[in-house]
Amino acid sequence: MAAALVDEEINNDDFYALLNVRREATQDELKAAYRRLCMLYHPDKHRDPDLKQQAETLFNLVHQAYEVLSDPQSRAIYDIYGKKGLDMEGWELVERKKAAVEIREEFERLQREREERRLQQRTNPKGTISVGVDATDLFDHYDEEFEEPGNRFPQIEINKMHISQSIEAPLTTTDTAVLAGSLSTQNGNGGGSINIALRRVTSAKGWGELEFGAGDIQGPLFGLKIFRNLTSQSFITTHCGLQFSSRGIRPGLTTVLARNLDKNTMGYLQWRWGSQSAMNTSLVRDTKTSHLTIAMQLGIPHSFVLMSYQYKFQDDDQTRIKGTIKTGFFGTLVEYGAERKISRHSILGATVSIGVPQGVSLKIKELEKQRENSSSAVAVKKQEAEAAVRLMQESVRRIIEIEESKLGLIITNAWYGKFVTDSSGRNERAKVIDVTVPLQCLVKESKLILTEACKIGVPGFYDPCVGEEKSLKVIYLFRGVLHQVMTADNESLRIPKQSHRVDTDG
Repeated sequence: MAAALVDEEINNDDFYALLNVRREATQDELKAAYRRLCMLYHPDKHRDPDLKQQAETLFNLVHQAYEVLSDPQSRAIYDIYGKKGLDMEGWELVERKKAAVEIREEFERLQREREERRLQQRTNPKGTISVGVDATDLFDHYDEEFEEPGNRFPQIEINKMHISQSIEAPLTTTDTAVLAGSLSTQNGNGGGSINIALRRVTSAKGWGELEFGAGDIQGPLFGLKIFRNLTSQSFITTHCGLQFSSRGIRPGLTTVLARNLDKNTMGYLQWRWGSQSAMNTSLVRDTKTSHLTIAMQLGIPHSFVLMSYQYKFQDDDQTRIKGTIKTGFFGTLVEYGAERKISRHSILGATVSIGVPQGVSLKIKELEKQRENSSSAVAVKKQEAEAAVRLMQESVRRIIEIEESKLGLIITNAWYGKFVTDSSGRNERAKVIDVTVPLQCLVKESKLILTEACKIGVPGFYDPCVGEEKSLKVIYLFRGVLHQVMTADNESLRIPKQSHRVDTDG
């Protein structure tokens, strides 16, 4: 039965979110929501052919949602199986269960199981397994006359291995705990470490993180990391830490300044002070088919120049080939390899390294992923959301005129998505979309009410970060006073509220 539940994919329409009604909505509430949306999306209200076609699509979807939710049996089936259940499985279930009450009981049990799965997904597990293979004997061996009898096959050894795992636990809408651990061994010597981080989102522009760590090699670590958006195109990250060891306390400071140079290119300037001080500048260009990195570092003891290129095949297995050349005071290193998806959550990769004086080695890596890339499905939903926004423009203009005339509710800015990404440092920018128009369109009599449901199904919304925790941030004017609120994706929201008021006296 549980297997029949609808998977939480981005292309499943939520009828409750579409009509913006709660799951316990009465028939009167459903009818009122349906009439309001029909007035907004009725094809006859739009003369432009493109807008008329888009309106017809949304009008039919709204009509379908109302038909399902207004029928008790169809509604109960939809609650359990989603839209797929209405095609076949649901009607078979009705014949067995006969009563909608029994279906409701089944729904409540399956809902508890689904909440347990959601809790597991929220931990966002990430893991990496890396194995180093010494294959020098394949390329560098004695002539046959010096080889010992019976020793015909070259020796291949596993000389290093590294395993890491991390999980995240959201504590509140602004606080997250991260637990990470790693184990590594090289040439018979091994060690491990564990890190705990507490991250707080202070605003849409920044966050701070406290880090505590310990290991059997380096000793305890205490660190503080701060991220801040400077402009819409640039951000800065600062990390300071204290490393405790048998040689005493070693302070360290790292600052990274990044800027968007164009749609696909980022520039980075990094300054690191501590046991290995260095200045690093890099250029990273990432497109749909390729990834290029050029970097130069001046430091003690490592100075180098690096260029890396990766080509991405446009296939279902996300195959990639890559090559890297790095030269500096340590010598020269050339790497080449490939990656390929082997299952929904795993990627297998192999890299061959040839260096002077390092020799030759083979690295095999398996990376576990919590989510797949769903860019094509996101693109479709984005187009649908943009079409809905275009249809709302005229209604929103009238709503704003009415609200302004009585100093009512005006949505000045609204964003939906994940306001910061993980702490890997690769991409610290927000993953949000502008939803100002869709929310203003829902304002009625100076009030905005959003039900307790995922906001993806609301017309004009789509998922900008599939599989990640999302929030909704709204800045609005009421009675001419600025208000601000930030809420989790599945929480209900009522606007205006006195508690949202921004104190501007200080």
